Amino acid sequence: MKIIVCGAGEVGSSIARQLSMENNDVTIVDQSSKLVRQISDTIDVKGVVGHASRPDILELAGISDADMIIAVTYADEVNMVACQVAHSLFNVSTKIARVRHQSYLMPIWANLFSRAHMPIDHIISPEIEVAHAVTRRLQVPGAFEMIPLVDDKVRLIGVRCGEDCPLVHTPLRQLTQLFPELKIVIVGLMRDNLPIVPSGDDQMLPDDEVYFVVDTKHLPRAMVAFGHEETEARRLLIFGAGNIGLLLAQQLEREYPWVRAKLIEKDPERARFAAGQLEKTIVLNGDVLDPEIMDESSAATAETIISVTDDDETNILASLLAKKQGAKRVIALINKITYEPLVTPLGIDVVVSPRNITVSTVLQHVRRGRIHSVHTLREGFGELIEAEALETSSLVNTPLKDVNLPVGVLLGAIVRENEIIMPRGNTVVQAGDRVVLFATAEEVRKVEKMFSVQLEYF
Repeated sequence: MKIIVCGAGEVGSSIARQLSMENNDVTIVDQSSKLVRQISDTIDVKGVVGHASRPDILELAGISDADMIIAVTYADEVNMVACQVAHSLFNVSTKIARVRHQSYLMPIWANLFSRAHMPIDHIISPEIEVAHAVTRRLQVPGAFEMIPLVDDKVRLIGVRCGEDCPLVHTPLRQLTQLFPELKIVIVGLMRDNLPIVPSGDDQMLPDDEVYFVVDTKHLPRAMVAFGHEETEARRLLIFGAGNIGLLLAQQLEREYPWVRAKLIEKDPERARFAAGQLEKTIVLNGDVLDPEIMDESSAATAETIISVTDDDETNILASLLAKKQGAKRVIALINKITYEPLVTPLGIDVVVSPRNITVSTVLQHVRRGRIHSVHTLREGFGELIEAEALETSSLVNTPLKDVNLPVGVLLGAIVRENEIIMPRGNTVVQAGDRVVLFATAEEVRKVEKMFSVQLEYF
């Protein structure tokens, strides 16, 4: 595919890197010659310096024969106009735009993005996606990652193994014999910040981060097996009343009315605005790094603290201060990729990366074949993919032990109507099954082909 990516910031460069690894023809456009040079020097993409919404710049980038434009600059208006220009002047078939300001996304204005007005095929709102991601993590205390799949019939869970985890030091192939009630499939490990695609002979070790797929009905039992029996938080404290913090508080009020939440915001005007938008959440005006406001908000007795200010350093320091005061669990929003491997050893329980979440959402619309959802696991590790098996797929009607799956591809679950099947060697995938699998970044293209409609299908 020929793809134009507008914006060479962290999100744009991550998308371009991922698409380039899969042998797409990628051109990146940005006003900053420094950013364009950095990315074009490190990966196989073309770079064009200029304003991403101008027709002459887009034409220079090759928009006239592009299959897709992905506009993720920092300015909503540039992203929207770039998509409009791509449609009106160059007839680009697929247009994706990042839109951050919530006023554009209000239901009352939903007609704005219709084909007759501003024809954008897919709107990406990082703030809404991040608020949903944080809420998902609250549902499973003890997990640093939770992704619902196939209408929430199965879930991907990420947990850390403690010294007392009953499953450590056991070859993975023996787990089903030793723990027959444990219906999970381990699809990835992170050890010392290095990704591992596990084989049956691998073992989990203390401090490993483990990704596993589980039947949602068996999730409580699985969490106990990993040594996590934490209860769902009822006392929450949110740092920052920006778009993410406010959306999160509103979502908690709507969907979790039993939760008692407080919100701390440094800017007095923003704090007043947030208080006017919320009904039950207590809004406090103050600096989250001020010990007095920490005491006033009862941070020491909070069951979960969620730090989502617009500053990474503030999120990290405030989370650590709250943990030191006695908070049970802290969740921190971190944008800078360089910080991610540093914060977990410091004691931060969950890291939320807007970049990874936004990239996952964009890739979901890029993927071809009968692929229903895509979720990026860590930078450069791989993707969790939910897809529909077709009659012509090499995966169908053959025992999995006889299927020549690419190295780096692991099946996590098969959903056949309401039946959840944890794949084993003798399992046979049938046409129409929903398949949940993990694929390393290098093997994603092969997975796409595996779930694509072949000519003989017709």
